Amino acid sequence: MLDVTGINKFAFERIGGLRDGAMDFMAFFNTATGQAHPVLSALPRGDVGVMMLISTTLGDPAACLVAKQLNYDGTRATSGAFTFNVGTQANGFGIEWGKTLTAGKRTDTAATNGTSVDGGATNAPSAFGLQAYLQVMAFTGTDVTVKIQDSADNATFADLSGAAFTQITSTTPQTQRIAISNSANVRRYLRASTVTTGGFTSLAFAVAYVRNPIAGQAF
Repeated sequence: MLDVTGINKFAFERIGGLRDGAMDFMAFFNTATGQAHPVLSALPRGDVGVMMLISTTLGDPAACLVAKQLNYDGTRATSGAFTFNVGTQANGFGIEWGKTLTAGKRTDTAATNGTSVDGGATNAPSAFGLQAYLQVMAFTGTDVTVKIQDSADNATFADLSGAAFTQITSTTPQTQRIAISNSANVRRYLRASTVTTGGFTSLAFAVAYVRNPIAGQAF
């Protein structure tokens, strides 16, 4: 926030400045497939996706970030524990707080319609679109697509236009962010579904969404 208080004011006046954000965390040394070290030690120069879940309860808050990974600094404690400190800095969007569409990490073994999240009668439906984040931890198969569907009555669901992530064909852990039109109508109930054309045997993933209730805000 930027302080722009006028000389004739009796309280602070502030306007929004640069939207930014960062997430820092510690990871243990674990070289097993799908664990921290094989992913973080690569120190990619491109953007990475970071997601923090408050809990493993469906619909609970989640913080999401498109960022640059700044470091991967190892530390050996006196106890013998080998840990790494990781810092990430926002690149383009700042931190976006939303809600989960999976109960923590979800594993599908076939095309599945997930359990829905109720946006609430007060805050939903909304007419300003949404953003969504996908974390893929492990994948086995030919292809799978994760998409978001919405419903007005929690019974009849339809694909939300523009809310399908890019088809997954690689077994490498990956992240994605999508944003649909900021004038799109998003109905009250949302769910994450998986579909396939060639088949798959396992997909471990997490999804979070950020609904835009009014221009410039999100929840």
